[in-house]
Amino acid sequence: MAKTGDFAQHLGDFLSYLEITKNRSKKTIENYDFYLRRFAALLHINAIASITPDGVKIDALFTEIIELILQAGYSAKPQKLPVVLRASMKLDALKYFLQTSWEMKMIDNKKHVRLSGPLVVIGKMLGGWRKQLQNEAPPE
Repeated sequence: MAKTGDFAQHLGDFLSYLEITKNRSKKTIENYDFYLRRFAALLHINAIASITPDGVKIDALFTEIIELILQAGYSAKPQKLPVVLRASMKLDALKYFLQTSWEMKMIDNKKHVRLSGPLVVIGKMLGGWRKQLQNEAPPE
């Protein structure tokens, strides 16, 4: 897993890229910063480090999703959609494993709620990004 300093450096680079190269609005950059930091903070909750009944580490899915979101942000337009779709699929898997862990009483209600809320918001953001990319894509 990447160190916290590495994440902060990559996030800073990504936000600069959005501002300088992509000319994104200040509010858009603030939203990316807020939600990516919040998402990364979830990695540090002890319950996430546990292995789900299916043998998949939840913390690994969190890390993969963050990496895919950053990769999509840096990708050229034709490559963005497949990366966003992969991030969305990983997020769905994460939500499934989190739900399964909660149902099996591996995590308590409080932690489940604390983790699930931000995942719903991130899912909506990824869904909006996917829809925008699909609308921009030329018909085949």
